[in-house]
Amino acid sequence: MNYIETDIKGVFIIEPKVFEDARGYFMEAWKQSEFEQYIGEVDFIQDNESKSCFGVLRGLHYQKGEYSQAKLVRVIKGSVLDVAVDIRRSSPTFGKHVMVELNEDNKRQFYIPRGFAHGFLVLSEEAVFTYKVDNVYAPQAEAGIRWDDKTLDIKWPIDPVKVITSDKDLRQPAFADAVYFE
Repeated sequence: MNYIETDIKGVFIIEPKVFEDARGYFMEAWKQSEFEQYIGEVDFIQDNESKSCFGVLRGLHYQKGEYSQAKLVRVIKGSVLDVAVDIRRSSPTFGKHVMVELNEDNKRQFYIPRGFAHGFLVLSEEAVFTYKVDNVYAPQAEAGIRWDDKTLDIKWPIDPVKVITSDKDLRQPAFADAVYFE
């Protein structure tokens, strides 16, 4: 696998080596020893999966305090624009974001460490999105930031009126009012 650190320290794009032939393809989706060599030790404890249609925007989500989570995300079917926002107040990249297209063809993965808000927008008719997390979900620790916050200036590539999101995500606070990591 090829591990590419982004402009924000600790956030990686991972490109697998894909072996294709007449039968289809084979790839290693995750290899602990290699991951630890390039990124470090992360104890993933759970895999999650979601299915969404075009225009669905999930995020920007994170968990606070002892329940914060690192994530390793990828798309099995379809295409998404994935975004990680640095919410570590002490970071030189505080408030900055990284975005990457993940799709079934490029098979890229995106590693988002603790201290980041995360979200994605479905670009294809349908997308199956999967991710590993290193901590349990704790409803009392969940938090978020408005996906269309003007301060963050994320350039989502579809008309905002076509975005499909949850009522909960519509009620998320602005970046200026969010709870940050120190």
